[in-house]
Amino acid sequence: MSSQRSSSALPPVTPLVQPDAASGCASDGCCGAPISLRDKPHAAHKGHEGHAHDHDHEHAEAGDGHDHGPLPGWPRIAAALVVALAAELSHLLLPETTAWRIAGMALAAVAIALAGTGIYRSGMKSLLRGKLGIDALMAVAVTGAFLIGQWPEAAMVMALYALAELIEHKAADRARNAIGGLMALAPDEAEVREADGSWRRVAAREVTLDAVVRIRPGERVPLDGVVTAGASAIDQASVTGESIPVDKAVGDTVFAATVNQSGELQVRVTAIAGQTTLDRIIESVEQAQAARAPTQRFVERFAAVYTPTVFVLAIAVAVLPPLLLDWLWLDAIYKALVLLVIACPCALVISTPVTVVSGLTAAARRGILIKGGTHLEAARKLRAVALDKTGTLTEGKPKLVDWQAWGAADKALVREAAASLAGRSDHPVSKALAAGLDGAHAQVDDFRALVGRGTEGRIGDRALVLGNHRLIEERGLCSPELEAALAVHEQQGRTVTLLADARAVLGIFAVADTVKPGSREAVAALLALGVTPVMLTGDNETTAQAVAREAGIADARGSLLPEDKLGAVRAMQQRYGATGMTGDGINDAPALAQADIGFAMGAAGTDIAMETADVVIMNDDLGRIAETIRLSRRTHAVLWQNIALALGIKAVFFALAVFGSATMWMAVFADMGASLLVVGNGLRLLRARL
Repeated sequence: MSSQRSSSALPPVTPLVQPDAASGCASDGCCGAPISLRDKPHAAHKGHEGHAHDHDHEHAEAGDGHDHGPLPGWPRIAAALVVALAAELSHLLLPETTAWRIAGMALAAVAIALAGTGIYRSGMKSLLRGKLGIDALMAVAVTGAFLIGQWPEAAMVMALYALAELIEHKAADRARNAIGGLMALAPDEAEVREADGSWRRVAAREVTLDAVVRIRPGERVPLDGVVTAGASAIDQASVTGESIPVDKAVGDTVFAATVNQSGELQVRVTAIAGQTTLDRIIESVEQAQAARAPTQRFVERFAAVYTPTVFVLAIAVAVLPPLLLDWLWLDAIYKALVLLVIACPCALVISTPVTVVSGLTAAARRGILIKGGTHLEAARKLRAVALDKTGTLTEGKPKLVDWQAWGAADKALVREAAASLAGRSDHPVSKALAAGLDGAHAQVDDFRALVGRGTEGRIGDRALVLGNHRLIEERGLCSPELEAALAVHEQQGRTVTLLADARAVLGIFAVADTVKPGSREAVAALLALGVTPVMLTGDNETTAQAVAREAGIADARGSLLPEDKLGAVRAMQQRYGATGMTGDGINDAPALAQADIGFAMGAAGTDIAMETADVVIMNDDLGRIAETIRLSRRTHAVLWQNIALALGIKAVFFALAVFGSATMWMAVFADMGASLLVVGNGLRLLRARL
């Protein structure tokens, strides 16, 4: 593919939602920061990093889903662990005197303060607001343990909890920053042509619209634009996911952050910094995160009920057994505190946003822009996909696919004459002939177009016509043999043009919109997934059937207007169930909107098609549809694996705690171990091979 669309093809995006809407967690119930790529909607390319943990939780009160205050850094956590260990050793090894006991309690208090000041502050605020999040549970559990004499354990639990939280956040940052790393790809500077023709390096953010920039071999493209001089191959894997460099020449579009490989290019800027295709991809993925997936919404609703239920259960364990079963009060309270730590919904709630963002990121790396976790999950349910023909299954451009000299005509002369006449016309079929024959051209005199039929002209002393079947019939030059030869081409959906003089037909030329390389494999991949492909096209029925046969599609429907395509998608939904629609034109927009999942071809697609679609395939590779479905199925599986892991681990330790076999140490390892496990499982999608 040598020509790509400009950055304007990506629909504009609205401002990012506020943090509380974008956060992937229930209010005050999640220990993970929101999975966001930027702290601010329009962060600059450079100097921007993901959330740093010395500040990323300070806005907890804003309702962004952060439950705890700022986490301590590695030095404070290390110090807290050392002091907590000293408190534990003093309790085990030193004499049971009041002085040593007070010293040990002081050490424990210092360890708790080093590791948990922010956690305590946030927990108290949560309790005052009536919110029972992770920090509220942890603050109550640690305070309770300290007061009943388990101060060494309280200190170690708080230090371990802070350590596990920090490790978890660092792990979650991989998903948070996976796409964000793309922002650093666009260069800071651009070489711009001045009014006097000289070149000057300026900051990329200062380059204006329509300025001309020069890109040398090996340099990255600073901004979106159109090539005005030069030719080269561009590695645009960072934007479209294509692994093979794409040839670019005058008139072709280039994207910011792609790499110029071979020749020098001059490019007219069509999108300034902050508005390039890469910027829009990143911002669209951020927007997509605000639309929570169904599983994520379920988990948040579950956690909102689960957390207060656990708190009530812990109170019951602390109060009822001593009254009804003659348990010791200290034992009952200790078990209740262990239950609070075990039951934190942290692992359950953090697992879904990490998994969804990992899936969205894996798709974006492949040139698949999915507009939300809802669509990422829904794609797995597709049972049929409607495919437009022109520009989706086919190249969208007529191409000479076959030609022959007819009768006793000289092949070289036929080629030269046809190329000469076709080269004088701007009709798409004539252009395809001229490009396909690409031979030496002779002088054409008395050239004129025959509207609706072809062209005519004189080459040397010979009058020739290059026209359609109707023109040849009108001139009485058809024969049964010629009709049979033309029928073979027409049955394959080809447009036939004939070269003739006053006495006979000299050559036959067949032009067709050819099937894209890989279309047949893409259709086969859909069939292998149990998804039925159906071709919908406005072309005639003969052409539709011919292209469908070549692509391996059993069901093809031709001569469809936009409203007919819409009706066809509705009929498919009734017959098959969840149905996708793939297209690239304005005429496909109604069907894209009707489909359960709309796939737009991004490179050749129109703005309205991509605004209407749920998924944009940046490089027009039809095989990306099957990849999206496979990724959706894998994401759904990982989501439920994580839910099962989180709840299963908690259920086991919950039972151990009730029967007195679990300590607070075990509780914190159960909770944070489950959190790290589900985060790691979700991050596997970043390396998913589709």
